[in-house]
Amino acid sequence: MSGIRGRLGFLDQQRMRRETDEQLEELHVRIPAPAKPLSTFSGGQRQGVAVARAVMWASKVVVMDEPTAALGVAQAGMVLDLIRRVRQTGIPVVFISHNMPQVFDVADRVVVLRLGEVVAELDPEKASTDDAVAAMTGSLRDEESA
Repeated sequence: MSGIRGRLGFLDQQRMRRETDEQLEELHVRIPAPAKPLSTFSGGQRQGVAVARAVMWASKVVVMDEPTAALGVAQAGMVLDLIRRVRQTGIPVVFISHNMPQVFDVADRVVVLRLGEVVAELDPEKASTDDAVAAMTGSLRDEESA
């Protein structure tokens, strides 16, 4: 019966819940109740769900554009921890942000764009947030890139 149901486009709600629970557990995303509407979750919890969803479907890379922009300090910290855990699963994360301390906190490498062009590639172990800001504003030349 379940084979026929799957081919007819019926949703396997039990399997979906099980896989959701497994993914949230693997990434340590804590939400009050997966069956509750997403609109009842905090901003950090919503981001956690969005990241878990992306990781479930991603096979090559997860792109996160300003994922901490509208979050408080504690919620942003949760998202940064989540980025680290996703990276540990072997899926690369492209983290796009203007928050340089956060970028340097989680990045393996920092690529700075200015006017749509790559102007610097920085090693966060050797470079500073000041170097990234200098590259963004145009005061760091390519040969100075760390």
